Amino acid sequence: MLHLLQDALWAPFAEFGFMRRALVGCLALSLAAPPLGVFLMLRRMSLTADVLAHGILPGIAIGFLVAGLSVTAMSVGGLVAGLIVGVGAGAISRATGGREDAALAALYLVALALGVTLISTRAGSVELSHLLFGSVLGVDDPALFLMAGVASLTLLALAFAWRPLVLECFDPGFAAAVRAHGGWWHMLFLVLVVLNVLAAFQALGTLMAVGLMMLPAVAARYWGRSVGGMAYAAAGIAVFASVAGLLVSYHFDLPSGPAIVLVAGAAWVLSVLAGPVDGLLGRLLRRPHFSG
Repeated sequence: MLHLLQDALWAPFAEFGFMRRALVGCLALSLAAPPLGVFLMLRRMSLTADVLAHGILPGIAIGFLVAGLSVTAMSVGGLVAGLIVGVGAGAISRATGGREDAALAALYLVALALGVTLISTRAGSVELSHLLFGSVLGVDDPALFLMAGVASLTLLALAFAWRPLVLECFDPGFAAAVRAHGGWWHMLFLVLVVLNVLAAFQALGTLMAVGLMMLPAVAARYWGRSVGGMAYAAAGIAVFASVAGLLVSYHFDLPSGPAIVLVAGAAWVLSVLAGPVDGLLGRLLRRPHFSG
């Protein structure tokens, strides 16, 4: 039994280098992206990450048209496009007095259509599938370095920005009163989100790049009462989803990116049902019963 368990859980990573690369890349994403997802959730910006994930597509498409499937070219193009969408929405909102989410929606739809159009002009079905859905098992050294570098930069930046970001989430009025420079911290936060979406794109594609960022963060809401507790829980759930998703993909011959996101989705469903913080099961057990 122990031998069978070892073959099922350890052998795929011990025998195949592409599995180890995929695991290392996904673990890097799992440590850095979910805490950002927690802040997005607390700021009621959960869909912003998805908007930015689609907003990077024109830049990635231009990088692809210039240099093919070059990680460097697509990353630079995606970063520029993501920042234009993120910063542009805020600028349009402030200039016109409209809602920022409406501007984000408009830019996101235009960016998505433009990106698909650009890619379709030269990409075949294989390249289009890679750009839209990613290829976890095809992660190479440049992509791995990008994921590790973005994860390291994100964790370092969060170490300095943690308190201002928490203050902005719960008491923006006080943050403005003490001149906490909330606008600058918000800009840094958006840059980190764009970078993590860009790193996740290499493995999960633009359509599911936010899967490891948002699903564990939303699930962590049912496991932690403090921001720190939710961040730790989100990272733990993301790590589990990465390992379990890769194993499910290997043993059942499923696409790796969707498998990881589906495992994260299953963890969210379990959290909603049985999470110790406001889970449905706990609410039912705590409901007072009256006898006639």
